Amino acid sequence: YISGGSFFFTVNLANRSSRLLTENIDLLRTAVRQVKQAHAFRIDAWVVLPEHLHAIWTLPFGDRDYSTRWRVIKGNFARALPVGERISVSRQRKSERGIWQRRFWEHTLKDQADFNAHFDYLHYNPVKHGWVKQVGDWPYSSFHRCVSVPILAFTVVCR
Repeated sequence: YISGGSFFFTVNLANRSSRLLTENIDLLRTAVRQVKQAHAFRIDAWVVLPEHLHAIWTLPFGDRDYSTRWRVIKGNFARALPVGERISVSRQRKSERGIWQRRFWEHTLKDQADFNAHFDYLHYNPVKHGWVKQVGDWPYSSFHRCVSVPILAFTVVCR
């Protein structure tokens, strides 16, 4: 954990063959917006695929708690969906939904080159997975917002 740092995340649905995220993109956007209002952070880049997402966030100086933000985003999104997914016995015992994988993957971005590599990886992901032929064709991406704004420095990114 680095206070005020920038981080790359991968967050997956429990059912990796699902299309739940893109089919419910407005619910996901609402969940993110609610958390941003309660726990400020900057979204530097984001891509949502049908069953997983990647994001780059920068937290405010003095703050290093991205885990709470993800927990609340995942919870708000899950509560907005109708119940009906397969729920494992271990999740039933803990009264959990079966929407998300329990954990997420985080990488602390170390410098501008690291930021740029993850920024490019994130935006290229829909092409990598065969959803589109060109990055600009994927509608659930910050690429459209960022394409005209050059990344000049590690702390100055598209907004």
